[in-house]
Amino acid sequence: MNATQRTGFGTIDRPLTHDPLKQALMTPHATSEQPSGSATEDFITTGAITSRQNRTRAMQLIPEALARAHMDDRMREADAERLAHRLVVARRMQRRAERVSLRARRALAMAVMH
Repeated sequence: MNATQRTGFGTIDRPLTHDPLKQALMTPHATSEQPSGSATEDFITTGAITSRQNRTRAMQLIPEALARAHMDDRMREADAERLAHRLVVARRMQRRAERVSLRARRALAMAVMH
């Protein structure tokens, strides 16, 4: 009887299956104490797979987030530029109105003098 027939779990070098979900969980020996902070005995590899999928999803969303941030910056820039342009136009119109008002005053004063 060889080693693989005695144990139904396979070995590290030759596992019974390569699928991590179908492999037997590693359990600590009853005689040895686990140091604090070590892996618990009910650790399941699906947590690792889920975190890997979440990380992949997050990595795929990074360009989208960067594009959204870039577009927000561009929109803020455009709004600021629009506001600055409106301010320049308003000041120009105010100066023009002041000049027209001065001309009207002068014309009135000239009309009153004669």
